[in-house]
Amino acid sequence: MADSNMESPATNAPATKERKAFLVELGTEELPPRALKTLASAFADGIVKRLTEAKLDTGEVAVYASPRRLAVSISDLDTQQADQTIERRGPAVAAAFDADGNPTKAAEGFARSCGVAVDKLDRLKTDKGEWLVTSIEEKGAKTAELLPDIVAESLAALPIPKRMRWGDRDTEFVRPAHWLLMLLGKEVVPASVLGLQADRLTRGHRFHSTGDISVAQPDQYLSLLRQQGKVIADFDERRESIAKGVQALASDLGGNVDLDEALLDEVTALVEWPVPVAGNFDSEYLEIPSEVLITTMKDNQKYFPLFDANDKLMPMFITVSNIDSTDMDMVRKGNEVVIRPRLADAMFFWQQDRKQPLADRMDTLKSVVFQTKLGSIHDKTERVAKLADFIANGIGASAEHTRRAVALSKCDLVSEMVGEFASVQGIMGEYYARLDGEDEAVAVALSEQYLPRYADDKLAASPVGQSLAIADRLDTLVGIFAIGQKPTGVKDPFALRRLSLGVLRTMIEQGVDLDLRELLQKAAVGLQGRVDVSGVVDEVFEFMVERLRAYYSGKGVAPKVFDSVAALQPGSPVDFDRRILAVNEFVQLPEAESLAAANKRINNILKKNQPDSNGVVDTSLFEGATESTLYSELQALETTTEPLFKAGDYSAALKALAQVRSPVDNYFDEVMVMADDVSVRNNRLSMLGNMKALFSRVADIGLLQS
Repeated sequence: MADSNMESPATNAPATKERKAFLVELGTEELPPRALKTLASAFADGIVKRLTEAKLDTGEVAVYASPRRLAVSISDLDTQQADQTIERRGPAVAAAFDADGNPTKAAEGFARSCGVAVDKLDRLKTDKGEWLVTSIEEKGAKTAELLPDIVAESLAALPIPKRMRWGDRDTEFVRPAHWLLMLLGKEVVPASVLGLQADRLTRGHRFHSTGDISVAQPDQYLSLLRQQGKVIADFDERRESIAKGVQALASDLGGNVDLDEALLDEVTALVEWPVPVAGNFDSEYLEIPSEVLITTMKDNQKYFPLFDANDKLMPMFITVSNIDSTDMDMVRKGNEVVIRPRLADAMFFWQQDRKQPLADRMDTLKSVVFQTKLGSIHDKTERVAKLADFIANGIGASAEHTRRAVALSKCDLVSEMVGEFASVQGIMGEYYARLDGEDEAVAVALSEQYLPRYADDKLAASPVGQSLAIADRLDTLVGIFAIGQKPTGVKDPFALRRLSLGVLRTMIEQGVDLDLRELLQKAAVGLQGRVDVSGVVDEVFEFMVERLRAYYSGKGVAPKVFDSVAALQPGSPVDFDRRILAVNEFVQLPEAESLAAANKRINNILKKNQPDSNGVVDTSLFEGATESTLYSELQALETTTEPLFKAGDYSAALKALAQVRSPVDNYFDEVMVMADDVSVRNNRLSMLGNMKALFSRVADIGLLQS
């Protein structure tokens, strides 16, 4: 029996729609700066999504965010849902009436629920049968009645990992909420969200504004906040203002500013009325590696460092104040005072670390746990040494320098400086190695081992650095997979996706032409006796191939091109890349589609029918010129393409194979592969097998068919 609640709406749009601007603002305590953009965007997306689901048309959507507010403005919003005609489907006619044509309980129950008599029900015929139906007119709800739930649900769905309560309320949010503005046109939307009653009042800057600001209608919001509240509510506008102000001030000071995008976003999320302010620090601190100074300025103080014309760090910085003080010199001095202890600490760490050679820290690594089941950092270093030595031999890196680099690779982790500033690991190793008189190749490798540190970062350029960078990551990948801690859909605590992509990018973009599966096997051997590595090589290899899918997707490579190459599972990422580039060119050729279709057809035939002749083709069994012509063409192509395949010139090989399109098309048009004569049939299957083998030297061409 059909579900009697099945409904399908048919909207009856009114002749004219009334539309009004909508504005909602939630005022809070200072929001987490790094999450502000995400929260604001998700809030707007949630509202628009729910309005769309309610079948309410929206105009232009604007998103506003500052430290103390999340706001969404919609220029035109339907003030009421359209009336709808709902078609309700009841039981099947066969079940609605008995043999005498009298209505059954199912029919009577459905009619009763619809408020009509059975004889007033209509019938609907479909390809699955005939059903009782009725139409119900449903009045559209007023938008103002829907908005409270839409806003509340959108706030509840925000990506907030940990919510908090405040006061004696049961409501929860990322920060305590203090006011709610909600207007539809000039009217306040009656609503209670997060324990707050909606009003038309907003609040300005915490220090520059006094009292509430009344907003008569949504289009006044931005100007009122700016003029009366000293707040630039538009995040992008505020960000642009900061960028221009900082750059202008840097230029006045004769320097260049490092406008780090992430830092710029964070600073924008910290201020509502930005005022750039320059400050200085003692030049003696420039003795400390600039990476440390830059790190503490950016990460700890949210300052923008300044550089001279030669990109050397200057003893200056620019901060962005959230107040326009009558004594900005006092603001400058305050920031200079705040940064001084941090720089003094960095100087102390620098001087302390230099008292002990890097190599003297090796034994300390024995007590530093890498992962409980995988041993200490020292244990990991010994495993990496063997794998890095194998890689170095394969790419012509100095074995001596590689071994020394691996031995020193993690020593800076137990230095005072890295203990305080974790992001300079490796970088400090390079500095300390130079001071200790280590070979330059060794020193450089200590910092290159961590490259790339993030997406699109530079890669290890030296052979020793590449050997160390690849070996260290592969040991981690195989080890973590072996202990069952591989990434899930949402969790990747060991950043294995990033590590995988780092290995693949280094091998492909730097031309490290080694077999990845073989390297994984070497890594697994190093872990034997500590963890169970059975099956882990295949598992990690497949995981890394999937990272390649994302890598090539970002470069605009079509999924079918990737799949055609991945089907052959090339071991070397460099070789994989050559094949991808070649197939990407091949699919642009006019012959590609036809040959792909032919290969797909060959694959389908051979899946069900295997030749009995071991691939040997007997020309005496040919029954016409079409077979002979194709066979001759294939023989000639094998001779032509063999040296191209061996040289890895896949592009030229595929272009050569494209020349056989016409003979292949003719063959399938004129020859019946599955002939009645068993000998002839097997001979033709052998020909197809040879053809498949030839075309599969680069990729599975059959997967390229659109």
